[in-house]
Amino acid sequence: MRVDPRLSGYLSRALDHEMAAVQQYMSQALLCDMWGMSDAARQMQHEVEEELEHAQRIMRFMLARGLIPARTQLPPVRPGRSLQDMLLIDRELEIEAIHLYDEAARYSQRIRDQEALHLFAQLLQEEQQHLASLDGWLQELARQGVANG
Repeated sequence: MRVDPRLSGYLSRALDHEMAAVQQYMSQALLCDMWGMSDAARQMQHEVEEELEHAQRIMRFMLARGLIPARTQLPPVRPGRSLQDMLLIDRELEIEAIHLYDEAARYSQRIRDQEALHLFAQLLQEEQQHLASLDGWLQELARQGVANG
């Protein structure tokens, strides 16, 4: 099956992003655990699992289209110095994903690829929900007066 080259690019960027997010959240989960913040560590580990599931869906879609999921280098982890720092960094990561998936969904719609549109629209919705969750977590920290930990 011939795949639109621009769509292939979106899929590759999406896979890059999800694998970077896995690395990011996993590092943060381990740091939170080392800092004795077990609840935060569990939540970060949950994020690892969600982002890994996103990567698997993208890879499955790519393989079904005859594309080989082959990525090269992930960006460096930005761990943060406190839980609030981590969440602010993660917020930026999620906003990047939202922009990517929105653009990819619009392109998929334009080329009338309903399967790709469904994939990207679903990922977009899940990332929007995750951003809302991060915002809620940040608001809770602010209410508790936790600025650096």
